[in-house]
Amino acid sequence: MSYFLAVDSGGSKAEFLLAEAQGASQDTREIKRTVVSTIKRVNADAAVAEKNLVQALAELEEGTGVRMSQVKRTCIGTSGSSVPLITDWLREEFSRRVAGDLIILNDTEIALDAVFEGGRGVLVIAGTGSNVAARAADGEIDTVGGWGPMLADQGAGHWIGMEGLRRGFLARDERRPTQLLERARKHWNLPTIDALIEFANAQYAQRYAATFAREVVACAAEGDEVAIGILEQGGRDLAYLVSLLVERMRERETARMKVKEPVPFNPPAVAIVGSILVHVERERASMQQALRERYPTIQFIETPADPVRGALWHAMRGA
Repeated sequence: MSYFLAVDSGGSKAEFLLAEAQGASQDTREIKRTVVSTIKRVNADAAVAEKNLVQALAELEEGTGVRMSQVKRTCIGTSGSSVPLITDWLREEFSRRVAGDLIILNDTEIALDAVFEGGRGVLVIAGTGSNVAARAADGEIDTVGGWGPMLADQGAGHWIGMEGLRRGFLARDERRPTQLLERARKHWNLPTIDALIEFANAQYAQRYAATFAREVVACAAEGDEVAIGILEQGGRDLAYLVSLLVERMRERETARMKVKEPVPFNPPAVAIVGSILVHVERERASMQQALRERYPTIQFIETPADPVRGALWHAMRGA
């Protein structure tokens, strides 16, 4: 029997998964998961990150009876996997506490492999932020979006919250009915709409906008046409990002065939992950509709990606 540890080292939290494999077939059984606050050094100082890591490993040992000295291989997926501050700390701290080999990969790669296991496909990520990643048939990974809340993050929580405010005020100018501004006033416990204007312009939007996304979604569910338009636009914007990667994939695969005439192209399957795409059906449906209009044969994987499973796949497979 062999034990493997998988870690999805996210921004605000980290998820750990301990699994065992038995026999020559290496059939895998998930033993225990645990989630702790961040172990990412750019998001916490060394003492805090170490405390969170120790807590996670202790919970795994206490909950399973498996010691970290029994682990054969660990795979960690993290953003900033090329940043020495992040990877050097992870390598040092895990090597001190967990036996076996250690693999550190980009979090986009483990998220892709949670669904496609090294194969061709597209993953659309939309939670607080957003980006799209794809792996071509030759194994190369490409990404678009993900430039942060002030530059991109189409269809994500921050974008939805900001659009809720912007389109709410535009609707006021247009004298169109919407509950968005009143919901915003109540959301931040402000006395008037004028106070909302002052609040929104007096601080950095990334500090508050994403928290308003839930209210925009609620307004859409109640039939607010302005809010509905925001979510549907977010879906179309994400579909456009997907199409950029699909067309790059088409160009690469056509070039590899070395043919002059157009050849049939089979678009890759599309998977999702992140709180917005998983829970906001209207945006997800808008994205899928836009992609079907452009690629009628495109397939969607409805079960959301589970990134830590991608890390486990790599831990099982080895370097």
